[in-house]
Amino acid sequence: MLKDSAKDVVKEPIAVYSNTYTYSDYLKFDFEETVELIRGKLFRMSPAPKSIHQEISSNIQGVIWSYLKLKPCKVYAAPFDVVLPIKNEKKQTSTTVVQPDICVICELSKIEESGCVGAPDLIVEILSSSTAKKDLNDKYSIYEEVGVKEYWIVMPKEQIVEAFHLKNGKYQLRRAYNGEDIITLEMFPDLEINLKEVFGITPAV
Repeated sequence: MLKDSAKDVVKEPIAVYSNTYTYSDYLKFDFEETVELIRGKLFRMSPAPKSIHQEISSNIQGVIWSYLKLKPCKVYAAPFDVVLPIKNEKKQTSTTVVQPDICVICELSKIEESGCVGAPDLIVEILSSSTAKKDLNDKYSIYEEVGVKEYWIVMPKEQIVEAFHLKNGKYQLRRAYNGEDIITLEMFPDLEINLKEVFGITPAV
């Protein structure tokens, strides 16, 4: 329920409306819950993430944060607005504003007080039953189009991470990593993330 009944209303867990909105509209919204804007359509975020989602996010972010401390890059976790202008769109007329679970930004001029404007170098999305379609289709497409260099899709239930990298404007699957693997970033090959630790896998005794 909105604070102001006259505001635009998002009623369903994930809802797409016929109206086309921009970042300027997004800034005027007064929702009690977080929404995303993808190609001008509103998507309501899923309910509060489950504990496993938060643990995985913290584990990945923590390793990346420690690695980046002495590098000119920054890592952020949701909630964090990422405005993604497409083609000749300007910031205010951009029709896409997302809340990636984790993003790494090395072009620091993209970081503003309100968030990031432009494509991060890495985006990590952790799937849930209510966000899978959006992350696998809608966001995959937009991240590829705007030039996000690496896109990781984390599947908690399966304990798999699919790592895509951008080559000639198209995503290529670098590899599907399982919970026993060490994953690295394409741009930082010496940064190693142990997926056993990410997924909280307890070694057999």
